[in-house]
Amino acid sequence: MPSDTETAIRVLTAAFADDPVARWLLPGNLTADLVFAPLVQTSAAHGELAVAADGTAAAVWLPRAAEPPVPDGEPLPDALARLRTFMELTEARHPTGRPHLYLVFLGVAPGAQGRGLGGALLRERLARADADGLPAYLEATSPGSRALYERHGFRDTGAPIQLPDGPPVWPMWRAARS
Repeated sequence: MPSDTETAIRVLTAAFADDPVARWLLPGNLTADLVFAPLVQTSAAHGELAVAADGTAAAVWLPRAAEPPVPDGEPLPDALARLRTFMELTEARHPTGRPHLYLVFLGVAPGAQGRGLGGALLRERLARADADGLPAYLEATSPGSRALYERHGFRDTGAPIQLPDGPPVWPMWRAARS
């Protein structure tokens, strides 16, 4: 039986196969696990990885402090130049000043989409965030995902981030509800 981290990586890889930002990030023969695996493992280490009981949906959440994290590692190789660009552009717009949850990825396996699984994972974690008075932040990577997040209370935090020769990304914030 696969672990939650293995299941999440598999689900996210399938869910983002046609996502415009994922295709921009991973040109050529680069594989999605280069992007998903480290973040899924970090989310799991923080106790924030959520996987649907049937293994068809996953949410990768990270707690964020009020101030931006200090980079701690080797620079990304040139093969991941677009990922480096994405990280620089999105980090420049990431809110600071108060602790919050960061929804890094939410994905549903293609055959299970449209059944409310992603929304269920969102509602579950956002309910706990609300109880703790914790706001949430994310970057929507498609108009469809942006609409889903709007239905769950997220609002744009300004103009979209335009990736060089790529699609837009919508930074979104959701205040904690009392």
